[in-house]
Amino acid sequence: MEMRFVWQHLYLVGVACVFTTIIGLVLGATAYIFKFVRPTILWVVDIMQTIPVLALLGIIMIAFGATSTTVIIGIVLYSLLPVVRNTYTGLENIDPGIKEAAKGMGMTKLQRLFRVELPLSFPIVFTGIRIAVVTSIGTAVFGAVVGGGGLGSTISRAILIQDMTTLMQATLTLMAMAIIFDFGMGYVEKRLNAR
Repeated sequence: MEMRFVWQHLYLVGVACVFTTIIGLVLGATAYIFKFVRPTILWVVDIMQTIPVLALLGIIMIAFGATSTTVIIGIVLYSLLPVVRNTYTGLENIDPGIKEAAKGMGMTKLQRLFRVELPLSFPIVFTGIRIAVVTSIGTAVFGAVVGGGGLGSTISRAILIQDMTTLMQATLTLMAMAIIFDFGMGYVEKRLNAR
């Protein structure tokens, strides 16, 4: 198994997770601040999660072709739910007394959001990011179908030519990747909750 496929996989997951985090935070905060768009945002991210990955990648491929961009967009759309939900839930569940105290200090809505509410809700938000990252590692495998590369390409080729050694190596690498990220981010999550 070539290491370049491992790096490709990490690249796809890394870029997708950066966009997932940014978009997820924005959408979650928007759902929290503006009640009239809340049901629509939460419904859309729920729907994205129910669409089969291959079908979603096929739809995106019509616009962007068989490239890594298609895979990254697919991963982002498929991983948004936990980040959006956890951002909204974290902000919504902050003690009302803290919100009132911040308001009493003369902070604007945006100041309260960035200086008080997001920092306090960050442990819950981080849990959503952790779920999104681990989900992305598995989802990126389907990128091979649309020419996105990564470990999915190695697994697909190994299955086609019945190369069980390479298949086992790629599968174990994928599992190790997911476990390492899950445990590493789980440790950070525990530290954040302890604070």
